[in-house]
Amino acid sequence: MPSTARRTHYWVTFAVLAVSVASYTLMQSLTIPVLSELETEFNTDQNTVTWLLTGYLLSASIFTPIMGRLGDAYGKQRLLVISLAALAIGSLAAALAPTIGLLIAARVLQGVGGGVLPLAFGIIRDEFPREKIGGAVSIVSSLLAVGFGAGIVIAGPLSSALSYHWLFWLPFIVTAVAAVVAAVLVPESPVRTPGRIAIVPAILLSSWLVALLLSLSQAPQWGWGDAKTIGLLIAAAVLAVAWVRVELVVDVPLIDMKMMRLPGVWTTNLVALLLGVGMYASFGFIPQFNQTPSSAGYGFGSTITESGMILLPSAIMSFLTGLVAAPIARRIGPKTVVVFGSVLAAVGMFMMAAFHAEPWQVAVSNAITGTGIGLAFACLAGLIVAAVTPEQTGVASGMNANIRTIGGSIGTAVMASIVTAHFLPSGFPKEVGYTAGFVVLGVALLAAAAAGLAIPSMSEKAIEDKLEQERIDRELAVMSA
Repeated sequence: MPSTARRTHYWVTFAVLAVSVASYTLMQSLTIPVLSELETEFNTDQNTVTWLLTGYLLSASIFTPIMGRLGDAYGKQRLLVISLAALAIGSLAAALAPTIGLLIAARVLQGVGGGVLPLAFGIIRDEFPREKIGGAVSIVSSLLAVGFGAGIVIAGPLSSALSYHWLFWLPFIVTAVAAVVAAVLVPESPVRTPGRIAIVPAILLSSWLVALLLSLSQAPQWGWGDAKTIGLLIAAAVLAVAWVRVELVVDVPLIDMKMMRLPGVWTTNLVALLLGVGMYASFGFIPQFNQTPSSAGYGFGSTITESGMILLPSAIMSFLTGLVAAPIARRIGPKTVVVFGSVLAAVGMFMMAAFHAEPWQVAVSNAITGTGIGLAFACLAGLIVAAVTPEQTGVASGMNANIRTIGGSIGTAVMASIVTAHFLPSGFPKEVGYTAGFVVLGVALLAAAAAGLAIPSMSEKAIEDKLEQERIDRELAVMSA
């Protein structure tokens, strides 16, 4: 390992990475509970205000794998600082935005911060002792679920006590400090992937992601049979095929297709896709269910704050499972943890479909789902890291996070179509729409468990030994150079 004189203790590095990932994941959901408030504040319509989510989602989906690949090539610490700076500047711009258009643009800039996810996993792999990598990756991975849930929980109290502006001021302060600390304390990665970044694959990747996610996010409003929806889906398919073909022939691919075909990679990505379907859609629609007036025959008429508190057990359990997932994986294997977690999450979702007459029932079912998703997420990143070479950690982790986001878009679009299929005279969706939607999400989580069975078996000790050998090889290479 190069010059150890300036290398920060790995727990300091971990603290910076945890804050960075938590800040990014919070920004995914902080605006969801206050969309109606922002609609009124900016005197706009629902279709326009939803672009605060769509714009962020599109940007993050594009930049997460690209920033991971750039980190592999030019230095993970350098790109981490850039990602945090983009998140901080975007948050500042959002806090000061005088119009809805500028607020949407600020959210697009925030999406560049998605690079913190793959970069954090890569830095952990490079800097941590082998016996500490599994636990660190598990905790950071669990923050993906925790942060998303926590954003929904704290948005209401923060907006009510201060104003919606603090949904952006707070992330600005935290990420700006994190960027400075990362620049000073986080050591640069000794692992690089040589070669220039191919521009055409990056353009094609961005294009098919935009076409796919735009069609999925707008399909509930446009209709699945609308010409725009169908046209974008066809364009996404054509561009995706073109992207794969180009990646196969360029000298230095943006995403190595041979890597994507590895059994440990494609199976883990499939699980991530299906878990994304269940997690993002449930967090997006359960608050709406809670806030529906009881006069509709369901719901509790909850305020934004009350609705968030009902989801608090899910966020807590996701975090706690992140702390214990690594020790459990050492005993029974990470694959088993992923399968068990997915099944447990499905059980919670089916409970939500069957029992939702009281707030405590919703809280319990969500706590079970959060426990399962927390366990599964905590092991997915470690499986990806172990399946690829050190030089591919950033891009492989970025694609895994990106595929999870795509799953969230699919789940949200399908859930929206089911929930809004039938309305009551009062204008609220019928209860049967929510019930059917939660059943569909439960089936997706069960499918994630089935896909998890295809993940190649590998004990946690075998993963640690593989990572330790790679660290020794890197040190020998540096010494010989």
